[in-house]
Amino acid sequence: MTTPDTSLLDTVEHDTGPSPQWSVLWLHGLGADGHDFASLVPELVRPGWPALRFVFPHAPVRAVTINNGVRMRAWYDIVGMDFPTRADSAGIEESILQVEALIEREHARGIAPDRLLLAGFSQGGAVTLAAGLRRQVPLAGLIALSTYLPGTAQAASKLEAAATAQPVFMAHGVGDPVIPLVHAEQSARALGEMGFEVAWHRYPMAHQVCAEEIRDLGDWMERRFAL
Repeated sequence: MTTPDTSLLDTVEHDTGPSPQWSVLWLHGLGADGHDFASLVPELVRPGWPALRFVFPHAPVRAVTINNGVRMRAWYDIVGMDFPTRADSAGIEESILQVEALIEREHARGIAPDRLLLAGFSQGGAVTLAAGLRRQVPLAGLIALSTYLPGTAQAASKLEAAATAQPVFMAHGVGDPVIPLVHAEQSARALGEMGFEVAWHRYPMAHQVCAEEIRDLGDWMERRFAL
């Protein structure tokens, strides 16, 4: 049995002001890295927001079965096209541990869990949702973009009672060819049935982000900061 790698991941960081009061931990998609969404910060951040620390970790490099075993940055292996079973569960478990280590580091740097937003795109969003279900101490919220909840049918068995206190922002493109809309809709519905407050958005786009999505996400984040 392979021992999970729980070493602290390398990260790209951007503070929007001195002495950040909140952190946003943002997980990239398959084959990208921590720089992928760093350029989004100026588009997202608004005047009057508290000082934020954006943390963009680099996923480990691993072989991805669906891509002919090519090694790339990935939060878990994708072993096939069947969505209920496509995600490598061992990889997801390892990534959850690595994300939790980064959350603990933020806590050590003065950012309590209730002032941390966990975000992710595509594969990163899948890990965000999987990790969110396990939180015994709720985060300020979960942001899941162009993604789905791995193992939706079994996900409820992983749910911690306190986890549903975390509000969820989910957004998806109606023409997404990588993760078809139906799988995201099923995940959003399953999260709602578990007791999560889910803000669900769909946009006329593919597997990407758009200006309207960033605007709606900014509105949602602003409500979190106001609390």
